[in-house]
Amino acid sequence: MLLLCFFSSSDGPVTVGMSLDIASIDTISEINMDYTATIFLRQRWTDERLCFDGNKSLSLDGRLVELLWVPDTFIVDSKKSFLHDITVENRLIRIFPNGTVLYALRITTTVACSMDLTKYPMDRQTCTLQLESWGYNVKDVVFHWTRGNQSVSGLDNLQLAQYTLEDHYTSESEAVYETGNYPKLIFHFKLKRSILYFILETYVPSSALVVLSWVSFWISQSSVPARICIGVTTVLTMTTLMMGARTSLPNANCFIKAIDVYLGICFSFIFGALIEYAVAHFCTLHQPNAANAYMYGQEMQEREDEMNGIVTSIGSRALRARKREEMLSRMGSTSNPTPSESKEDINSSPQTRCTKCMSTARKIVRCLNCCKVENPHYIDNYSRLTFPLSFIFINLLYWTYYLYF
Repeated sequence: MLLLCFFSSSDGPVTVGMSLDIASIDTISEINMDYTATIFLRQRWTDERLCFDGNKSLSLDGRLVELLWVPDTFIVDSKKSFLHDITVENRLIRIFPNGTVLYALRITTTVACSMDLTKYPMDRQTCTLQLESWGYNVKDVVFHWTRGNQSVSGLDNLQLAQYTLEDHYTSESEAVYETGNYPKLIFHFKLKRSILYFILETYVPSSALVVLSWVSFWISQSSVPARICIGVTTVLTMTTLMMGARTSLPNANCFIKAIDVYLGICFSFIFGALIEYAVAHFCTLHQPNAANAYMYGQEMQEREDEMNGIVTSIGSRALRARKREEMLSRMGSTSNPTPSESKEDINSSPQTRCTKCMSTARKIVRCLNCCKVENPHYIDNYSRLTFPLSFIFINLLYWTYYLYF
């Protein structure tokens, strides 16, 4: 039972070498921000009290671990872990003649991984697996990787559903707590998400809906049910697609993801196509037909002539009053104006204001006439060109930004 006690080496703290074999990474969840992996954890240290004579190592039953001192290693950020016990506990104890102990475990653990989903689904994530000592500080125990970056194996044959493993490396550090400094080993691995699935699942259908909404530009404006049906159907389908794309993502987050931006762009183009028909149809209803075009023009000409006559009459009166004032000033007359002149001078000021108001009104009418669409069918002709070109240009900006920046 003396083996249960912690021992200290004569040269300082006990050195524990570690290595990992990644059996599988089962799931990587964006909703829970974690991953689940099955690993083989191997720890080596030397216990001088276990030296024996011989040339062969001894493999002991895993249940004898209760009689030995083992490091109190734990997995940082682990949400749930368990040791496999079918058919027996998956433990390995092997003692070498020089007192070296090999302690191996098979563990399945769910570890938290903070993810940045800003560029989802074109994102890259870096997750870690951290090993620390629970009770022994750096004065008692020192951790190190047995072979550096080669201490972690099994990644070459690893198959992931939506990711590809880009890089991995190991590091050693110390965890600083209120109770002291504790040894820490960190395994880093970088994951790149495979975008092909999302192209087939989201990007292609949303782009197809945008193209489908453009079909209404080639349908006659008199076919109201057909164009309204296409517009409303594409809007509702796009809304359903947007809701489905968010089911696999966290509900409460502050990210504006790349896929949200693209779906928002597609929805804007589809909704814009529906608004385009509303504008074109409105202009058609307010456009005079060919039979009444001549009468309409004659009526507008008469109104314009009448308005010009009123403005000319008011302007002539104001001009006569101005000339009369100039004449009186040159004659140096100091007498008070006659009642009739006073009355005319008083009326000159309102006439001038009325002239300015009429001029402003004519300018407003001219501006409105400039904004008026002469032929509502031109709106569809312009839309057939502007909508596709705008969509292609925005796609170039979108993919360039999220793939290279």
